[in-house]
Amino acid sequence: MVNNVSYKYISMPIYKLLQEFKTDPMKVFDYLEHVYRVIESVETKIKAFITLMPQDAVFRRVETLIKESKGKIDSMKLFGIPIAVKDVISTKGIRTTCASRMLENYIPPYNATVIERLINEGSIIIGKTNMDEFAMGSTTETSAFYPTRNPWDLSRVPGGSSGGSAAAVSSGEAPIALGSDTGGSIRNPAAFCGIYGLKPTYGLVSRYGLIAYASSMDQIGPMARNTIDLAILLSIIAGHDPKDSTSLPIGSKNYVALVKELVYKEPKLRIGIIKELFENSDENVKVKAYKVVDKLCTYHECLTVSLPYGKQIVAAYYIIAMAEASSNLARFDGVRYGLKVPFENKSWEEVYLEVRTKGFGYEVKKRVALGAYILSVGYRDMYYIRALKFRRILKETFDKIFRSVDVVVSPTMPILPPKLGEFFEDPIKIYLADINTVIANLIGIPAISIPVDFYNGLPIAIQIMSKQLTEEILLYLSMQLEEKTGFRNIIAEVH
Repeated sequence: MVNNVSYKYISMPIYKLLQEFKTDPMKVFDYLEHVYRVIESVETKIKAFITLMPQDAVFRRVETLIKESKGKIDSMKLFGIPIAVKDVISTKGIRTTCASRMLENYIPPYNATVIERLINEGSIIIGKTNMDEFAMGSTTETSAFYPTRNPWDLSRVPGGSSGGSAAAVSSGEAPIALGSDTGGSIRNPAAFCGIYGLKPTYGLVSRYGLIAYASSMDQIGPMARNTIDLAILLSIIAGHDPKDSTSLPIGSKNYVALVKELVYKEPKLRIGIIKELFENSDENVKVKAYKVVDKLCTYHECLTVSLPYGKQIVAAYYIIAMAEASSNLARFDGVRYGLKVPFENKSWEEVYLEVRTKGFGYEVKKRVALGAYILSVGYRDMYYIRALKFRRILKETFDKIFRSVDVVVSPTMPILPPKLGEFFEDPIKIYLADINTVIANLIGIPAISIPVDFYNGLPIAIQIMSKQLTEEILLYLSMQLEEKTGFRNIIAEVH
């Protein structure tokens, strides 16, 4: 615990903080003082941030906000609320590195659309969080700077690639955070760190300003310590953006109101339990997850559904993701983008080789090389096109499943948080651990990770997926489980 810090205050949900801040805007300074005391105490152990905004700079931002927002404060949905932002999302004037030497000193000249929306609602960015380099990884160990540690057990990983965001929220360094999710990169660390994380429907949240990994699957999403905070953040960042060609042409929604309406009506849903995703999980995860699902089944109708494509799902995901990564990262050549090296007396090929050798880490190099191989003449049809065809089959399979059930449920992760370094010896093992989460990205549906229990002090979470643009259903079920388990606003004690 941190001296002179009220953890009851720090763990307060943002919807309650907002009431206090709007009644007395000067309370924002008091709350931020507590947050920075927590950061000062735990950050050297966790390493959640790559770039942390100085406290005096944040205070000046709040002073300006109060001065410029007179008469508007009551209408602001995040007035004075600090937020941690994954370092793959562009922030004007704040370094955005993607946890890579390639962009170590890059300061964007513009904000991502989601950042503009947060700023317009009065939110305060307190820092950019650590991640796997270019979001390629599931443990936040491939960062070019340092690994982030799990607040519940410093010998273990926080998950990835949004591990810094999850660790910051879990430890009390921030009440909410933004992550990005290409194959589970919000839900995986949310599960390992004991917080709530949502991957929205593909196209619901603008990707403008998100530095791309795999463009057909990347999606920005919210992370928080309770369901309503998640819904507040989603309400702000969701909605059409003309700057993003993949943005869906739909207006913004008030997810808080939609969820509360469902909670009031308490509709009974049909829940599909994906047999294979439970049975292939570690025994301790499976037993805890089944017990929690039983709580839902006392009210809702539960059915067992089968998904026979285990090996193909992971293979198709990595083929598509690596192919798109190879294309997206081709721009980092030291001429247009990326690390700069001396040009004198060197050919373009020599400069290109030096930049990419020094700028990219091992995992990124591996995925880019495999992606280039997958797209090369003679192999594109064999791998990439077949993966796209399987993606269509998977989508049709889930369309059929969703005709008989409203949602499907599984453990978020089939394993407990691994020890740091455990998967460097067997990287295929961590790839296979993504099987539960990559489905939602392949077919563009929303998915939520809900913390539900502990095993030997380590968090366990379940994942619920639903049809496109039915995020309110996921949030409704999350609210029900939050009430049944009491798992809300919990902060890890960092030792």
